[in-house]
Amino acid sequence: MAHVNARTTVYARRLIVDRVLAGHRPGEVAKQLGVSRQTVYKWVRRWRAEGQAGLADRSSRPHRIPRATTAERVAEIIAARRAHHAGPVRLAAILGIAASTIGAVLARAAVPRLAEVDRLTGQLLRGRRHSEVRYEREQPGDLLHVDVKKLGRVPDGGGWRVHGRSEEVRGRGNGWDYVHVAIDDHTRLAYAEVLPDERTGTCAGFLTRAVAWFAARGVAVARVLTDNAKSYRVGRAWSAACARLGIARRFIKPGRPWTNGKAERFNRTLQTEWAYATAWSCNDKRTAALDGWLTHYNTARSHSALGGHPPISRLAA
Repeated sequence: MAHVNARTTVYARRLIVDRVLAGHRPGEVAKQLGVSRQTVYKWVRRWRAEGQAGLADRSSRPHRIPRATTAERVAEIIAARRAHHAGPVRLAAILGIAASTIGAVLARAAVPRLAEVDRLTGQLLRGRRHSEVRYEREQPGDLLHVDVKKLGRVPDGGGWRVHGRSEEVRGRGNGWDYVHVAIDDHTRLAYAEVLPDERTGTCAGFLTRAVAWFAARGVAVARVLTDNAKSYRVGRAWSAACARLGIARRFIKPGRPWTNGKAERFNRTLQTEWAYATAWSCNDKRTAALDGWLTHYNTARSHSALGGHPPISRLAA
């Protein structure tokens, strides 16, 4: 039964079926895709029994939960939380219920954390700057998030991650790389390039290549969302590129970078899993590794907002 941690996606399952039907041996297909032969047999069997629908994800929720927390017990836990303003450990001693059960009940009921409420009244003290409603465009290409991430260049021989924070390493002026990124709002497919600056002409060239990259994958870009940098807001080359490509321009609200949150979150992933994932010995090696990491991100890496599947699964679906 498929779930968020499943080894395969819908795309991979279809690939399994196609290759077996093309005459490949199940053992060979299993080796090619890094799964067991039993997995290959299972998806082929489901496809033959149910067709394409048999390859879709299914809920891993059990049909029944005989030991589920009763509604009366849930109400008791929530009432105790409001009365005592205490955490799961203290409430466990008061109610005689496991702290893990109390924590799970409070999380499911969306009860605010103690740090967010007034201990005397229980009223919320801290609001959130963003909306609780997750927005997502309905079709690929409806909105493209574009941003630039500025990274310090790696000196030849490696920087402080290789040699430590010595004065000699810290004193070098190595300049900057500008990583231009584009994220499709619906699929989360990502395209990125390392460029020497963020001038409007450079940004326009990046957009042109990004739109062509998405078009090659069947995604027609209709709108682009950026921050209010001059290169985007008043840059003539950027405006001309958008007009030539037939793309509508959109800008985030001033002082609200989370409006472009998908690009901002991708930038953080980019730093963690590529830019700072290893101690690079030179800048060229780090730049050369970007394409391979992007392929992994788009086709293999699980994405929490996509139910644990990679972005390519949205196109396959």
